[in-house]
Amino acid sequence: MAFENLTSRFQMALRRISGKARLTENDIDQMMREVRLSLLEADVNYKVVKEFTDEVKKLAYGEKILKGLNPGQQVVKIVNDELTKLMGESTSELNLKNDITIILMVGLQGAGKTTTAAKLANLVRKTHNKKPLLVAADIYRPAAIEQLETVGKQLEIDVFSMGQIEPEKIVKKALEHAKDNEFDLVIIDTAGRLHIDDEMMDEIKNIERITRPHEVLLTVDAMTGQDAVNVAKTFNEALSLTGCILTKLDGDTRGGAALSIRRVAEVPIKFAGTGEKLNEIEVFHPERMASRILGMGDVVSLIEKATEEIDEAEAMSMMEKMMSGNFNYNDLLKQMKMIKRMGKFSGILKMLPGMSQMADVDKVDDKQLVYIEAIISSMTKEERKNPDLINKSSSRRNRIARGSGRNTTEVNRLVSMLEKQQKMMQRMSGMNPKAMGQMTENISQGNFQPKLSRAERRRKNKK
Repeated sequence: MAFENLTSRFQMALRRISGKARLTENDIDQMMREVRLSLLEADVNYKVVKEFTDEVKKLAYGEKILKGLNPGQQVVKIVNDELTKLMGESTSELNLKNDITIILMVGLQGAGKTTTAAKLANLVRKTHNKKPLLVAADIYRPAAIEQLETVGKQLEIDVFSMGQIEPEKIVKKALEHAKDNEFDLVIIDTAGRLHIDDEMMDEIKNIERITRPHEVLLTVDAMTGQDAVNVAKTFNEALSLTGCILTKLDGDTRGGAALSIRRVAEVPIKFAGTGEKLNEIEVFHPERMASRILGMGDVVSLIEKATEEIDEAEAMSMMEKMMSGNFNYNDLLKQMKMIKRMGKFSGILKMLPGMSQMADVDKVDDKQLVYIEAIISSMTKEERKNPDLINKSSSRRNRIARGSGRNTTEVNRLVSMLEKQQKMMQRMSGMNPKAMGQMTENISQGNFQPKLSRAERRRKNKK
């Protein structure tokens, strides 16, 4: 996942000062040395690293920090604030108009521009109730037009194309088509190149002059690191860039582009691609990204993702069923499908505070959800409704294992998981509001084991 190494290095650096009642200048110097190395390893621009560390040092050396209460937490807050400032301080909104909004997508070949154009159209349609039109103006890359038409069909978004004619003619006709058919959002997918050349820039300048776009968005592959900053600077000199979209943030990227591009190229990051699916794009929030980098989670984005992907009535119905104690394999299957709609399971876990510090999070395999689905699908209707039938029969478990292509151990693990979930929900349903509040507080502080009663503690000690 993105920023993985950077997050672990930052946490190591900040651990040096956490819990200390007093900080010395030497403590801060050692911490900042670690921070500087972690940023350089993440391929962040050297000038940006120097400015960032100098500013944090200056603020951390203040009298209030060195002599104040809880200085470690105050330094963490300074680092968090400066990281946020580095990436833009506040969220950059799209410049959407009441009539037709024109967005010009530019970038190098291979950055994921065509798919990102479709993702963006889908996102703006959902969040701002717009009627989008995708324009296929990339006539050079083989199958670029077909690719846009394919993703447009998947999302049920109209695509305007005229084949292999001049892009300038295509965009002129596309704008006329948009006005005649009441489209209020036009997203133009232009040609990318393997490198920046004059011919490419002249063509894009002509398209910009003809369309007079409200947004010119540069699609940048986050995995290119510092080189992405040079690309942004070059495009910004030729065009009036209004922002950029970072793609492949779900990949093994070191994060240098995200931390450098705003400061060096003076281009705000407006969106981030978080996966291959057509709904995996999100508005870039600098303060939330800073929290993720520092391993502090991003609960707000998690709630937004859940609200977007899971129907409230569906979620309430699931919760009522769980609390009733009648939770079965049909319900578990629904739960798994709800989780899958929200994206990669490891990514969801990392949005929870403290979870990114756990080594096992990166080992979470999304295929496990597929295996669970296969096991449940191999059960009979009666077995899904009544889990006790499987609990009491090893022959049923063996048959389910063979039918799903998994082994009996995995079936046993699933049976055990459902039993634990049922017991936990029964325990929660019997709690009074005060006890529920205590449990919520324990979870928020990272104490994930439920409190045992006196009787349970006595039984445990006897064992």
